[in-house]
Amino acid sequence: MSDDQVPQPRGAGQGISPLRPYLLTAGRAQPVDGTLEIEAQVLTSRLGAASHARLTFERREIVSLCRETKSVAEVAAMLGLHIGVARVLVADLAALGYVVLRRPAGAFTQDLGMIERVIRGLEAIR
Repeated sequence: MSDDQVPQPRGAGQGISPLRPYLLTAGRAQPVDGTLEIEAQVLTSRLGAASHARLTFERREIVSLCRETKSVAEVAAMLGLHIGVARVLVADLAALGYVVLRRPAGAFTQDLGMIERVIRGLEAIR
């Protein structure tokens, strides 16, 4: 069997290893905060901005991206991460104090701009 006949794992043509999500989350499928919503707003804290250079690549990317508030869904879409991986990484960063989370309140259902941003983020993940 030649090299071009070897079956490729899903995503291999896109340059993404199927092991990557597992490695990014240390094998965890659930975030440390299991209630973290995909519409939760993420904003880099002062500690996160000051610690930027010491963070691993993916965490550094999230901290950089969230200097302006983004939802967890937007973070996933913009960085090309599975939503579950983004939830794990964002929850880890929040637990360490590198990002601040703003959780949806009852008025969330009335914020059409927020709903539209979450929908665009989810569509980008597809």
